[in-house]
Formats: sequence, C-alpha cells, structure tokens
Amino acid sequence: MKLSLPLLIVRRTPQLCAVLVGISIVTFLLLHLAPGDPARLLAGGRASAETIAAIRSQYGLDQPLWSQYLTYFVNLLGGDIGQSLRFQRPVSELISQFMWPTLFFTGYVVMLAVPSTVVLAIASARRPGGATDQVIRIVGVIGLTIPVFWLGIMMSRFFGVALGWFPVSGYGEGFTEHLHHLFLPALSTTIWLVPVLTQSLRAALIEKMTADFVTAARAQGASEREVFWRTTLPNSVLPTLNLLGVMVSFLIGGAIIVETVYEIPGLGSLMVGALLGRDYYVVQGLTLVFAFSTVLITLIVDLLSALIDPRIRF
Repeated sequence: MKLSLPLLIVRRTPQLCAVLVGISIVTFLLLHLAPGDPARLLAGGRASAETIAAIRSQYGLDQPLWSQYLTYFVNLLGGDIGQSLRFQRPVSELISQFMWPTLFFTGYVVMLAVPSTVVLAIASARRPGGATDQVIRIVGVIGLTIPVFWLGIMMSRFFGVALGWFPVSGYGEGFTEHLHHLFLPALSTTIWLVPVLTQSLRAALIEKMTADFVTAARAQGASEREVFWRTTLPNSVLPTLNLLGVMVSFLIGGAIIVETVYEIPGLGSLMVGALLGRDYYVVQGLTLVFAFSTVLITLIVDLLSALIDPRIRF
C-alpha cells in the first residue's frame, strides 16, 4: 500500500530526530575532550586560578561530562542552545544573525547551477560521444580539478582587484547588492558543482532514452520533442535531484572555505571564530544547525522524489 505524503513525513520524523540526538552527543564529546580550556581563554592569559575556577563554575564546566550534556540536552529541548562564551549573547541570536548570508549564497549557487546543468546535460546526451559531448566532459573535468578556494582567489584578483567589476569581500545591503557581492563566490562554487550534476543527469538521460516506456511513447505517435520533455527528462531527474540535495547540504555545512576567502559574514565565518575561541556552545549550536539542515533537505528531496515517482512511497 502506498503511503501518503503526510504519513511519509510522520514515519521519517523519528528517524531524523534520532540522527540529531546522536550528532549532539558526538559533537558534545568531541568538543569537551579536545585539548584546551575555554575558561582560561575567556579569562585571559594573566587570570588567576581563582578567576578561572569561578568562570568554570559559572558555565558548569566543572561538572562531569554526563551532567553537562544532560543540562545541555534539557535546555536544547526548551529551545535554549546556550550562551556564547565569546560574544556573551544567546547562540540562537548569533545563528539568526549569520545564517542569512549563507542561505542567500546557497540559493544563489543553486539558481546558477540548475539551469546550467540541465542545458549542458541535454546538449551532451543528445549525441553521446560527439564533439559537443566531448567538449562538455573535458571542461567538466577541468572544473572538478580546480580547487574552489584557488579559483575564488584568482577570480577575486582578476575581476575584483584588476578590473574592479565586483567586490572582493562583504555581503552588501539589499537584494541587488547581495547579488553583486556574492556573484564571484557563487560562480566559483558553481564551476565546481555543475560538472558533478551534469554527469549524473547526462548518464540518466542516456539510459532512459532507450527505455521501454520511451519506445512505447514513440510507437504511440508522439514526436521526439514530446517524448523527451514529457517522458525522458522527467524520468531522469531523480538521481540528480538526490545528488543535488547532498551537494546543497554540503554547501551549507561547508561554507567555511568560500566565506573565509570572500569574507562573507555567514555561518562558516562564525564557525571559524567559534573554533578558534573554543566557544563550545556556538560550535555545538552550529553543528546542530548544519545537521538539521542536512536532515531537512534530505526529507524535502524524499518528498519531491515521492511526488515525481509514486513508486518510492512504499
């Protein structure tokens, strides 16, 4: 019997919650077992032992690990992620402040990558092994081999510093400035992302072009254009859709490199500062946000896949 979408969500929710709980435990243990004392960093190098002990007691760092995690988990259930040791502000406020540049950047990359992927994959799959296919595959391999951070630096120096066409840092004010400031980082990331998606969609298109249901559609008198857009392409997008979900999750959680190169005030920059400052609660909060975004994107991709192909709802 096929599951409705609401029932599918209900069935997946306990699994996703279990994943988040497991991630919170692993992150908590790794951070607290790592060398270094956040209380000493917070107090400064010249602080007395009494001052450090008072700070540890204030933040509960002198309690056993199980007690610290239990307190953290109970607070987490109440919506309290914790208080930043460095900024002296609630972690939820910091995440709310820094997440919008990261989300805007991720959406920007997706908007650039998806149309490019569809056009290149269709052009490549039309005549496999032809000149167009070979050029697209070679350019794709080159795009994959170039490190994103190096490409970002080179594009910043040429288009930003030498030509002055684009800003080389910051986020800007307003939608138009956001597009302008984030174009270079979005383009450099898209150059790396598109070849991966293109190869996936190209392989699926080539496989579906010889499928029985495509042959049946031709036998019924449908034109090649109708066969492709109504039958071949819709049945080829599922593998690439799942891959896109994985890559978007990676973009959100792996924004540290791009945001550092272009000085974007996003979650990646916040994570770097929290790691360097041993800000436990910020790192834990960001890790949960990254994990939750991955879980949420996975659920959305599953729902879209179920809408496209109802057979996977079993």
